[in-house]
Amino acid sequence: MKHEKAVELARRWLAESERVLIGAGAGMSAAAGIDYGDTATFARLFPAFVRLGFRAQYQFIGHEGLTPAQHWGFWSTHVKHVRFGEDERPAYQTLRHLVKDKDTFVLTSNVDMLFPRNGFEEARLFTPQGDYARMQCRRACTRETWPTRPFIERCLAAMDPVTQQVIDPDALPRCPRCGGDVFMNVRLDASFLEEPYVEQARRFRQWMRDGAARRLLVIEVGAGFNTPSVVRWRMEHLVHHHPDARLVRINLTDPELPEELGERAVSLAMGASQAFELLERS
Repeated sequence: MKHEKAVELARRWLAESERVLIGAGAGMSAAAGIDYGDTATFARLFPAFVRLGFRAQYQFIGHEGLTPAQHWGFWSTHVKHVRFGEDERPAYQTLRHLVKDKDTFVLTSNVDMLFPRNGFEEARLFTPQGDYARMQCRRACTRETWPTRPFIERCLAAMDPVTQQVIDPDALPRCPRCGGDVFMNVRLDASFLEEPYVEQARRFRQWMRDGAARRLLVIEVGAGFNTPSVVRWRMEHLVHHHPDARLVRINLTDPELPEELGERAVSLAMGASQAFELLERS
């Protein structure tokens, strides 16, 4: 289906739908300027790490070759930029305008909280992969989590501006309970603490049950195959099991649709910003 016909169909489905579920992956935040493969932004934020041979933020996901001073030099700068930096992002603002008159819920694998930071209702948000604003013990010695910001601010205050390393060992984050390693409360492995997101999950299930009889449009944005079970496959599953639901998949690199959804799914093979702008046109 050519872009024009696909966009027209998606626009009509949006107009006909009372309820909208937004399923957002990394491509959504990338459209808003938070792109883990962006080498230019990386060079601006992390000149010391460029000198060490790194080129993009995605290289640090799961990387264990740094000293604690380097590790927290990187992550404190990264989290400040992604979670506590600029709030208003045009891609999110345009999407919010598109669904402003709809009963909307958001499920996202992103941990930057850019949806509520751009006006989406936080009570209608499910972030199963966590939130950079929470910190947890890596050994999960306690089920408690803590605000990230104080940990990050201590690191930034003790950072060498040239090496981007935390030069005061006392500023390195440690678990307040056991003194062990900590990290942001995001899903890395089996130690991930899900307690902060249980209520989100309950509200999402309730929202789905409450609107079972009303037409649902699922708008899936930028959800690829790094963690497809979190957003991509879940959105397909929901549409498959709700006969009146429809799926609009917005994905520049992985626009393919499952055959079993037939004419209840349409794909826009483009970036999120372009898709939102086209859908917004009358």
